[in-house]
Amino acid sequence: MTPITQIIAQTVLRQGKKKQQESENFSSYRLAKKHREFLITIKGYFKDFLLITAGIFSASFGFKGFLLTNHFIDGGATGISLLISALTQIPLYILIICVNIPFILLAYNVVGKQFAVKTALSIAGLAICLATVHFPNITNDNLLVAVFGGFFLGAGIGLAVRGGAVIDGTEVLAIFLSRKFGTTIGDIIIVINVFIFSVAAYFLSIEVALYSMITYLSASKTLDFIVEGIDEYMGVTIISSHSNEIRQMIIDVMGRGVTVYSGKRGYGKTGETTEVDIIYTVITRLELNKLNTEIQKIEPSAFVVINTVKDTKGGMIKKRPLQH
Repeated sequence: MTPITQIIAQTVLRQGKKKQQESENFSSYRLAKKHREFLITIKGYFKDFLLITAGIFSASFGFKGFLLTNHFIDGGATGISLLISALTQIPLYILIICVNIPFILLAYNVVGKQFAVKTALSIAGLAICLATVHFPNITNDNLLVAVFGGFFLGAGIGLAVRGGAVIDGTEVLAIFLSRKFGTTIGDIIIVINVFIFSVAAYFLSIEVALYSMITYLSASKTLDFIVEGIDEYMGVTIISSHSNEIRQMIIDVMGRGVTVYSGKRGYGKTGETTEVDIIYTVITRLELNKLNTEIQKIEPSAFVVINTVKDTKGGMIKKRPLQH
């Protein structure tokens, strides 16, 4: 037994008082499976660490290179921290921690322990970076500050989200309030940000508040781009009497994989049913027009349902379409 399999057997597969004895009796298949799971877990944690670290430095650069010296703010918890810092001269790294503590505690109850721990470490890392790392002031042009400050801040938040954490706890509060009052998360975030920008307009100036809204829009769009990616995926469900031809077309012409469901189609006043194959595939938005054209060639009356897909993993969707 190799050293790594001994470690896995003794740490991952131990149970009760017979830990050592049981670890010697595990089959090679089970040890190999646990070894693979262990490596996947470590790889996942390392990837999350890199994403969160990159997010921390990007957000810190947005803060110190653009927003802080010009007293612009953002929405959410970071906006609250920036606003208090502008009004009181309290260092931002202290406010980042203090403002987010309630959100971290809320995340523990609303989302889970692992998410709360990652978020706490991310926010602590952001505070340390703000306190110790020097970033030059890039520009004093208000429009450039608003756009690029929001860009780097949004990129930082987005990278942290891809790493399984947040450095702005507003989303956690929005999830909690949406469950309690039955509203959408987006509505809650809008209400919070309207309040923040109204306070900014009163205490700072209307001009600063307006530029801060540009910062927020830039940050939110960058965040969406980082989290959702450059491709927007569409899930397409097709019900057709020529399902086999359409399935083959998606594979050969579109270069995509398909899933075929067996279903029943009801029609007429008496609800008569007939067996039908239901085809499901995932494509990018750019390929949607081409797919519709190819379906029209096979059966113009085919029933097609199109849904937005946030993200995909595995399969053929990440591959390039076949040349034809």
